[in-house]
Order: sequence, then structure tokens, then C-alpha cells
Amino acid sequence: MYTATLTNTETPPVNIDFINGQPVVNGESFNWDLVKLADRIFHILHNNQSFTAEVLEFNTADKTVSLKVNGHIHLVQLKDRFDLLLEKMGMSTVASSKVNELKAPMPGLIVGISVQPGDVIHKGDSLLILEAMKMENLLKAPGDGTVKNIRVGKGDRVEKGQVLVEFA
Repeated sequence: MYTATLTNTETPPVNIDFINGQPVVNGESFNWDLVKLADRIFHILHNNQSFTAEVLEFNTADKTVSLKVNGHIHLVQLKDRFDLLLEKMGMSTVASSKVNELKAPMPGLIVGISVQPGDVIHKGDSLLILEAMKMENLLKAPGDGTVKNIRVGKGDRVEKGQVLVEFA
């Protein structure tokens, strides 16, 4: 069982299940003809209507999908049976708890800083560039928030686990 929610509309969540390989949407059989046209591009026939769907982005970590259907972009948040179970048990907020700081994942050299105190950031935004073993590693925001303090400067050497950025 999966739940799909369009994140950019007020549309209620849709429950999707697969029985014998066929989709069941909100408890009703979903009859469609699906043909793969190219990598990430599909043609769908449903209720005598034709749709062209392209998967623009599939983020497995966030369980989000960006789809382009007949020229319109839709952002979809997916929840699998484990997410639904955690939600039912009241534990879904544990996974989304606020992160207070960003720590160095490895020792290295700070070669770039993209933010400053007071900046409002969103999950996935670029914060710092850490050079380690002759490779530049882009460190991204682990969640939404506001930069409270940057505890390193460009050119600083850091150790694994050292706090780099604090969030308000």
C-alpha cells in the first residue's frame, strides 16, 4: 500500500495498492494502458483519454517524484507501508525532527561557504564545500531553517564530527 499526495495542490491523498500487478486507487480498480515510450517517458490511456507522462526527478531519499503530465508539472510525495505504519503509531514526527547543526562528515579543508548567518535555507540547499582527499564535497542543508552561526571560515581545516553550521 502506498499513499501519494500532490504537494502543490489541495488534492486529498490517494491510496494506491497493487493487486496481481494491477493498480487499485482508493479501493477501486484502475484500468489503464501504459506504454513506455523512452527512458522516463510513458503514454497512458485511461477512460478514453490520452496522457503523456515524463518522470523529471525521482528522489528516493525524500520519496518524492516530479512528473510532467501533458505539459503540467506535478510534485508527488509518496509514503510506503512503513511510513504509514510509523504515522499510525504517532512516530512520523520523530523522523522529521529539526536538525540544529551540520557536522563535518570527514576531515578536510573548507574551500567555500554559500550562506551567512540569518539566511533562510531549505533542505538540500548548498551550504559549504569541503575538500577532502583532493575531492570537493558539497555539504547541503539537512532540513529547513535559518542559519544561526557559521563556526568555520574559508581555508579552515576541520575534523570529522566538528560542528560547521548552527541553525536557529
